[in-house]
Amino acid sequence: MRVWRQIGRQRWAKVTIGVVAAEYLRFVGKTTRFTLEPEDIYARGEADMPIILAFWHGQHLLAPMARQSNHRVNMLVSRHHDGEVNAIAAQRLGVGTIRGSGNHGGSFVHKAGVAAFQAMLDSLAEGSSIALSADVPKVARVAGMGIIKLAQASGRPIYPSAIATSRRYILNNWDRTTINLPFGRGAGVAAEPLLVPREADDDALEAARQLLEERLNAATQRAYEMVDAPGGKS
Repeated sequence: MRVWRQIGRQRWAKVTIGVVAAEYLRFVGKTTRFTLEPEDIYARGEADMPIILAFWHGQHLLAPMARQSNHRVNMLVSRHHDGEVNAIAAQRLGVGTIRGSGNHGGSFVHKAGVAAFQAMLDSLAEGSSIALSADVPKVARVAGMGIIKLAQASGRPIYPSAIATSRRYILNNWDRTTINLPFGRGAGVAAEPLLVPREADDDALEAARQLLEERLNAATQRAYEMVDAPGGKS
């Protein structure tokens, strides 16, 4: 086991795994019959771009496949060594990456978080959207304050989103990571966008954080209802 871990930390191994992962996701995307809700989700998103695309950790693997060729998107990826594989895969799929993560308090203050937060602000200011998981690290389905403060500082809307597939394998880990499988039905759902006023006080920020949780949970539940309903969308 130690030998495999050592091999997995080698740059060549990470590149190989990242490339294979990207091509696998591309294959899943091409062989899955997707339904969108709302149907004009791309038109709505493009009217508001750049946007902040939010999803739950572990439900994010197909997120790069949601990008259309004319969309400029940067994704926040952990600085953990496993994050390098994700970054390689995302870049191969045409998505830029920003390395960093938040802390349990919800702010970006470690793991180069301050620099990552500024990089995301710069990305939005330059017209590139940001995609990131909303959870605080290692605490599934609890939205952190960092994404709320990003929306507040940038003035850009958060789009709570979810992607689900009828064929999937769920890992027994902290975020119940879902491995999407090919040749099934898929659903992409976006809840109502969330705007955070620049003048929002602490109470308003907490209310926005809770609302983001609610909308992400609703979008995720709806996506799975659509793919698991007999015959498709219910």
